[in-house]
Amino acid sequence: MDTTIFSTEFLSTMVKFIICLVVNWVIISRLYYKKSHRRDFFFTFMLMSVAIFFLVYFMMGIERGKASMGVGLGLFGIFSIMRYRTDAMPVREMTYLFVIICLSVVHAMAEDYLELLIVDAVTVTTIWLCELSLKVQQTKLIQYDRIELIKPERRAELKADLEQRLGLKILRINVGGVDFLKDSAVLKITYEGDSASDVDGQYEVRKSQWRETLHSILF
Repeated sequence: MDTTIFSTEFLSTMVKFIICLVVNWVIISRLYYKKSHRRDFFFTFMLMSVAIFFLVYFMMGIERGKASMGVGLGLFGIFSIMRYRTDAMPVREMTYLFVIICLSVVHAMAEDYLELLIVDAVTVTTIWLCELSLKVQQTKLIQYDRIELIKPERRAELKADLEQRLGLKILRINVGGVDFLKDSAVLKITYEGDSASDVDGQYEVRKSQWRETLHSILF
């Protein structure tokens, strides 16, 4: 079989790769990034789609229809390696990453272009409908000075004070570490916003500063 770059098999693969790249770009740029504005995940998702496509393609070999046990083991390793990341990935980002990986695998293994386009259309439409119907909730960590309001019986006052000072519609408040020497507490608030983020997108709090088991105030 002719396996050069001029072969029909390779040219067909490149066509599927372009389709895969365009579809993943639409999902990431127009559906994910529009709300999250996370450039780091945008970069990660796009490169993951490219890497997974070619990895699956070459693991499958030139005989496209004959999947081997090596392909299954390789995909298992791809998904397992996500557990060994340094930073925790939010659920929304993890879901998008899973979709991107699945689409890349499907495009690398597909043989029928019509089926491929139908799968792409169904996937993009489903994501668009979910994003359209669900309200976006953001999370923010703040250092709060009025610790007398963190008591469960004064939760209404706490919520009103935060909404007045932040100008946000707060949905839930979790109280973390409390510093009585400085009269301050770490609060994690969940509120409605225009874009989704994970604790302000970039900030981290040491485990010693955050104790969700202390107590939680829910609204």
